[in-house]
Amino acid sequence: QVQLVESGGGLVQAGGSLRLSCAASGHTFSSYAMGWFRQAPGKEREFVGAISWSGGSTEYADSVKGRFTISRDNARATVTLQMNNLKPEDTAVYYCACQRKFHTASRPESADYWGQGTRVTVSS
Repeated sequence: QVQLVESGGGLVQAGGSLRLSCAASGHTFSSYAMGWFRQAPGKEREFVGAISWSGGSTEYADSVKGRFTISRDNARATVTLQMNNLKPEDTAVYYCACQRKFHTASRPESADYWGQGTRVTVSS
């Protein structure tokens, strides 16, 4: 069992930055790939990015590539999403999720555990 708690969301102007954190509890965190997803009002949950269990591999959605960066610290059981050059279309609730395999980490249906989400609002 892994419990995930996201933090760091808030209101930011377009072009600004935010750093989201996902803190995990449980003994098996380091064995999971981790994914970030987001859900805007009236839209389906979509993949943002993922990182392998070792941190050696990352993958990003085209919409955030070059602006967002995922990292993890297995010793502290945390995963971070650094978001730069934010755009109004990045407004959403952001979720972290535990994924058993990195190569399927872009699929929300493959997640074993989810956090409760943190809201990000980007004003124009």
